[in-house]
Formats: sequence, structure tokens, C-alpha cells
Amino acid sequence: MNSLGSLSTLDASAPYNFGALLIDGRWRPGAAGTSFLDINPYTGDTLLEVAQADIADIDAAFASATRAQRDWAAALPSERAEVLRRAAAILDVRHAEVVDWLIRESGSVRIKAELEWAAARAIILEASTLPSHSWGRIIPGDIAGKEHRIYRVPVGVVSVISPWNWPLHLSSRAVAPALALGNAVVLKPASETVVSGGLLLGKVFEEAGLPAGVLNVVSGDNRVIGDPFVLHAASRVISFTGSTAVGRRIGGLAMTGVTLKKVQLELGGNNPLVVLGDADLEQAVNIATFGRFLHQGELCVSINRIIVEDALHDRFVEAFVERVKGLKYGDPNAPDTAIGPIISQRQFDGLQTMIANARADGATERVGGEPQGLLLPPHVFTNVTDKVRLGKDEIFGPVVPVLRARDEAEALRMANNTEFGLSSAVVTRDQARGERFAHQVEAGMTHINDLPAVDLPNMPFGGEKNSGLGRFGASGVVEDFTTEHWISVQHTPRQYPF
Repeated sequence: MNSLGSLSTLDASAPYNFGALLIDGRWRPGAAGTSFLDINPYTGDTLLEVAQADIADIDAAFASATRAQRDWAAALPSERAEVLRRAAAILDVRHAEVVDWLIRESGSVRIKAELEWAAARAIILEASTLPSHSWGRIIPGDIAGKEHRIYRVPVGVVSVISPWNWPLHLSSRAVAPALALGNAVVLKPASETVVSGGLLLGKVFEEAGLPAGVLNVVSGDNRVIGDPFVLHAASRVISFTGSTAVGRRIGGLAMTGVTLKKVQLELGGNNPLVVLGDADLEQAVNIATFGRFLHQGELCVSINRIIVEDALHDRFVEAFVERVKGLKYGDPNAPDTAIGPIISQRQFDGLQTMIANARADGATERVGGEPQGLLLPPHVFTNVTDKVRLGKDEIFGPVVPVLRARDEAEALRMANNTEFGLSSAVVTRDQARGERFAHQVEAGMTHINDLPAVDLPNMPFGGEKNSGLGRFGASGVVEDFTTEHWISVQHTPRQYPF
């Protein structure tokens, strides 16, 4: 690898120019003959037009990744780590530019955009430690004179499919560790956030000195490139974040193609916040408000249901309703805006249907309001049970039901009464009680006296049941993005039976 130069040479005076895909180290338009308009969900303005990829572009991206991966894997751990550190430094230098894209493209309010920038930076820095921590081992075996060496090596090429809600964060958490561990990556971000979920990372890693072809970024019509992307024989692992329905299909395709693939799936969530009767009321309301309405509730680990023990239910509802009524919704660029626009008309229409169903099912609307464009005011419903749609379904927007539980036992039953098991939280003044409760929750993550939306790059992030397979962060990414090669050495001649 060439010398990368000093971090002090980084310069953000020239903003990135987008509009083309990154294939084989070159920025070029896709060859499908169709374009996607990248729309600001708040203003309705077109941010850019992206020429979409066809199957030939997908083949070219994977061929490029395959060629480039061998040399990248052979690079010294310090060289790979330095590219990751430079990428983090570039995010520092281009902080304002990155945050601006998140606000304009994904409808992120400024508070959320800053959190996402910080999360992506932390992920990349954590990934920079992985090149020197992918350890092998020597294992004793029952054959005389034989040494058994287990090498941990890159899988080769990793396919990443990322969503639109936290695009930079959710792309980075797969792309950065996969690269750090010596793999090449082909990234397909959601079309709605093609820049902040994909092209931006392509520019950052290019500027950081990543060799050409190691990271490719493609985008196109899923009806044209979706299945070929998943099925491509060059890929050994598919990392997908999105809906359970799509995740099931990807998991099935991964097992039926020419090349069997490992899958890393982070799927739907129906995350409960359980407020026990002894909880501190102010703390519970603070957690519920931020944990539900951060990024309009368009978050897989957002609070989806608030389950309150009967002893505190009425007081909680009154205090929570007053807090939510005071939340500002509107221009996501304003520093005090709490709730910005829904990402698309399709998502907006689904939320409107959900609200109509809640009313039809007899729920009591305690907070509501009329939408303005794609801006949907926060909605709070009470008189909801876990048997009606609003109490059972994943809600990807600023709508939340409050469920009443007779006691702790019923609260636990209601929390677990879902096909999902991503994240969860419980609020109580009694830490030991919270710990006992947490151990009984059927989820990959449970947080005591905090919101379910906690994601740290060195912690195992993932779910149980229909919320996915595998873990991001910690040792999970090492397991998913590397494989073990057993090489034995027979030091003394063996005696064979014949």
C-alpha cells in the first residue's frame, strides 16, 4: 500500500460531489437506463438524480471486490487500521457536511443527525482495533505428533444491504468491521438515502486511502438487481438490516443459491418499555418521550409499546401526555425540533392506516393532530391491549400505545407476547427487581432504567425470535466476517492400520 500521508493534510474545503455509483474504483453512472430521484422529505426538493445499476453493474462490482480483496487481506494489520483511523478523522473534518446530508436526505432532526454522526465515527474507530485482534489458536488433539492450528481468515467478499432510517450508522456497522478484518465489500444502501447510507461512505474511504475496488457502492431497482445481488456467487456473507419479511426472503435465498452464505440479519422489533409501579415518574416519562420519538420513532430499537403497571398507570399517562404535547415538530434543521418528516409517502400512508385502525379498535387518542405534508404530529393512544393491532404490530413512526398491566407478572407476559425480541427496557427504583425482570425478558438486549435504543460498537447488538440472526459489535462481527481454517502439521510419522 502507498503511504497515506499525515492526518493534518485532510481538507474539507471542497464538499463531496455525488450522483454516480462507485464500481471498480471509479465513480460512474449505473447502466440500467433509469434514474432515482433522491428527495428531501421535508421540502420535497430533489437533492440529486442517481442513474441506477443493472445486473452487469452488480457483476462488475463483485468482480472488482474479488480481485481487490486478496491484496487488501494481505496488508499489514497496521495498514488496515490506519485507513479506518483516517476515515474517522475525515468524519471529524467533514462533520457539518455529513450532518447536513442526514438532515436533508433522511429527515433527521439535528439532534438525531449529530447522534448518528457520533455513532458512525465510534463504530469506525472501534473497527480500527480489529485488524490486530483476529486471533487464531492452537488446539490439542488425540493424534500423536500432530499440531492443530486454527487460523481465523477473512471470508472474502461481504454483501451489505442497509436501510434508510439510520443510514450512515447502519451501513458503517457492517462495512467498517468487514473492511478492518480484510474483506472487500459491496454495499447496496436504501435508495431513499443513497448518499448518507452509501455514497458518502464510498467517498470517505476513498479519501482515507482504501485501495480501489475494496469497497463498491451500488444502487438500483430491487426488481432488477435485488435477487442477483443476494445470490451473487462471489459473496460469502450477507449483512442485512430491515424488515422481517424481507429478511426471511434474503435468508432463504442465501441458502438456495450456487454459493451457500452466512447471513447477518437485524430485523423487526416490537420493543417494550415496562414501567413498574415503583418507578420514578419523572425518569420514566423522560425515557418514554425520548425513547419513542427520537427520529420520529423510525428506529428498530425505538420504544414500540409502553407497558405500565396499574399502580402508576394513570399518573404516568397524565405526565407523559403533557410532555408529548409540548414536543416541537417541523423543520428538522431547527435545533429545537424533536420530530421531523416521515421518510416517504409510502411510510406515511402506512402510519395513517395504523392510526385509523387504532381508532376503529377502540383505542383512546390522548395526543394527535393533523399532518402537514409528511410531518405527522406525535400520537399517543391509551385503552390498548396486546390483542389489538396497535398493541401487537411494529410501529415505525411517531405513534405509541400505552398498555395497562395489572401487576409485574402481567407486564412480563405482555412484554414477551410478540414474535419479535430485539430490545427492551424496564424502569424501577429497585435495581435487584429490575435485574430479575430483565433476565426473564425474551430479547437480545434489555436495559434497566434506560431506553431500549442503546447501541455501542463494542457491545453485542442483535435480537431473538423473529428479530434476526447474529450480532453486530463485539465478537459477533469477528465471527460473522471471518472463517476458521484448520491446518494441522504432523511432526512425527503416523502409524496407519494398512
